[in-house]
Amino acid sequence: MINFKEIEKKWQKYWEDNNTFKVENKGNNPYYILVEFPYPSGAGLHVGHVRSYTAQDAMARMKRMQGYNVLYPMGFDAFGAPAEEYAIKNHVHPKEATKRNIDHFREQMKNLGMSFDWSREFSTTDPDYYKWTQWQFLQFYKHGMAYKDKIPVNWCTKCKTVLSNEDSAGGVCERCGTQVIQKEKSQWMLRMSDYAEDLLKGLEDTNFAEKVKLGQINWIGKSSGVELDIEIEGGGKFSVFTTCIETVYGITFFVIAPDGKLIKELMPRVENKKEVNDYIAETAKKSDMDRTELNKGKTGCEIKGIKAINPVNGKKVPIFLGDFVLGNYGTGAVMAVPTHDQRDFEYAIEHNLEMIQVIDGADVSEKAFEKSDYLGKNCKLINSEEFTGLTVEEAKEAITKMLEEKGIARKVNNYKMRDWIFSRQRFWGEPIPMINCPKCGWVPMNEEDLPLLLPDVAEYEPTDDGESPLAKITEWVNCKCPNCGEDSKRETDTMPQWAGSSWYFLRFMDAKNNKEFASMDAMKYWGKVNWYNGGMEHTARHLLYARFWVQMLYNFGYVPHKEMIDVRVSHGMVLGSDNQKMSKSKGNVINPDDIVNEYGADTLRLYEMFMGDYQQDAPWNIDSLKGCRRFLDRIERLGTKLNNEKGITNEILVNKSIQKVENDLTTLKFNTAVSTLMILLNEFDSYKNGITKDEYRIMLILLNPIAPHISEELNEMYNLGKPICESSWPKYDLSKTVDTNLNIGVQVNGKVRATITITLDEDEESIKTKALAEENVKKFIDGKEIIKIIIIKGKIVNIVVK
Repeated sequence: MINFKEIEKKWQKYWEDNNTFKVENKGNNPYYILVEFPYPSGAGLHVGHVRSYTAQDAMARMKRMQGYNVLYPMGFDAFGAPAEEYAIKNHVHPKEATKRNIDHFREQMKNLGMSFDWSREFSTTDPDYYKWTQWQFLQFYKHGMAYKDKIPVNWCTKCKTVLSNEDSAGGVCERCGTQVIQKEKSQWMLRMSDYAEDLLKGLEDTNFAEKVKLGQINWIGKSSGVELDIEIEGGGKFSVFTTCIETVYGITFFVIAPDGKLIKELMPRVENKKEVNDYIAETAKKSDMDRTELNKGKTGCEIKGIKAINPVNGKKVPIFLGDFVLGNYGTGAVMAVPTHDQRDFEYAIEHNLEMIQVIDGADVSEKAFEKSDYLGKNCKLINSEEFTGLTVEEAKEAITKMLEEKGIARKVNNYKMRDWIFSRQRFWGEPIPMINCPKCGWVPMNEEDLPLLLPDVAEYEPTDDGESPLAKITEWVNCKCPNCGEDSKRETDTMPQWAGSSWYFLRFMDAKNNKEFASMDAMKYWGKVNWYNGGMEHTARHLLYARFWVQMLYNFGYVPHKEMIDVRVSHGMVLGSDNQKMSKSKGNVINPDDIVNEYGADTLRLYEMFMGDYQQDAPWNIDSLKGCRRFLDRIERLGTKLNNEKGITNEILVNKSIQKVENDLTTLKFNTAVSTLMILLNEFDSYKNGITKDEYRIMLILLNPIAPHISEELNEMYNLGKPICESSWPKYDLSKTVDTNLNIGVQVNGKVRATITITLDEDEESIKTKALAEENVKKFIDGKEIIKIIIIKGKIVNIVVK
């Protein structure tokens, strides 16, 4: 038997020595395949990486054989909190830990036979790379898309840094699981909310999987409605946004944000200042997610001494503080109609507030009659003055028109997505290339001075006061203003870990360019990323950030397309054998190095492609892994059955197999591609006179994308032709992918009694004759009257007797 360890090293060396997978920015049929580059953790690759990398590797290998100029690159997303935490824990500098981890990852990937173009490798921590991340930030600033603002932020008390809303989903820090609190802090921001509509429309120019598109649509959270101005008794006003203007006569109170600007303006007139201040302080301890969870208790505090005026009827109603209203989202205030919104209903019950039903059609004594219940049901308004009796749909238009004519309302679109908080109080990140001058304010660094490097220091742990570790390094912080020469200070916050990954796919197109982040010619040559595979968990973060980043670059004239990614697909997780997510604490983690060492890289690759639907989670199964090893052993033994004949014995099966494997490798059906190879092996194995070299070579070429080492070795061992990686993919004859003969059942009174073989074009009389001639059919029709014979072409014959 072949020594898999020896042949795997042999062919990996061959590919490396011959630059087999190195690609140039020229030639016909460019095709760009990308899998998300990993964060290089100290733990190394896990079997989930192997699944996604092998799948795209299989496609890349096939596409090359089909004549495409394939770009399949790999790099490392190495900035951010994980690397810094690892370095602190192990008392090493982040750059040392990162280099060691990257070297380990690269070695593991090569040991798996991945056909990456390593000549284009980079890490987001390379100064030659983050120079261009910094340069792009300066362009955003110069175009007014980057700004600094003091805002309430999500703060992790353990990591001692600001978190984006995406990184604190569920009210806890994504990295350490600590409960997130609110803290006011000066932060760099990117005007992502300005691009909400463009990001929605841009999805039309992509071929993302539908679940990926839906994830983006939900995160952007567009809603269309009316913004309404509300007067405050004694002076002042605020605005509310509503998608249910038809309920405006049912307003019985308003709720404003404890962390908004309005309460600060109103504070001099507030009668219960202590109660209000206490509530504001208590709210500051909660994250945005905590505050907006629907199943949380509806806390609140009435602002005594101040009333708001309902603009449609002049009625004075109370104003409350409510923690579920966010100061940095929307207008920071909401109108409350308890009878037609369940949250408002519960709030009104909790605080003993008035309820007025304004839409007929349900009893509102136990729960609210919400828009999901009444829209499209021909429900009519009640208790709504001149609008009473109109349907909801009629009232929407009529009330909006009346308020617009009064100049106190306007139709608007609202979005849940907010501006991107772009500052992090960490050491291990891209320094933000801005300088704070006492005379000029914030000034961008001169572009020719980039990259702004991180200092080489021993201490880089987060500070207790929430400032970046860089703030303590005075010799790095102190500098001169580029404008006036005045003594100034550098920005000490760093960029978020998502910055470098928001454009890395562009750099792969022109990775060695030292004059620009990528030339326009290179980007035009590759066009878009044709096929991008990544985790579903990155749909609302990385992918959304990357699209926003690219759209800005496009609007500023730096990239050729507004959407630079065409197809985006996701893969399922590899679960433990206990059907649970793998984790050290559960003891169910599988180390791919162990599998490669015991069974070989080809076995692991084959198994991960065969383990189930690629887009669904799948549990680890050691028996199935061993079965894949046995399959490869059978492929090897098949070589001992070679005869001296030429050509193909079963052309239908071989052509169908080529077609099936090709289609499956391009439609994420890797498990059925492997099944097809197993069927083909069984067929070849059954030949009493052995198989031809032509048949064996086709078998090995079809296997090669998934199991490249053994297929190359057997191809060479039996002198079947030049190396498969330098060969062409077999072409199938479409006319030979359809069986000319079919087996169909023969029923008597609805029960199958026999099977007959027919040709595709066989006439009905011939089919009847064959059916009636079957011995088992005769037993059930002899002595009986045949009422009719029904033939469903190509499927079944049904003989009806009595």
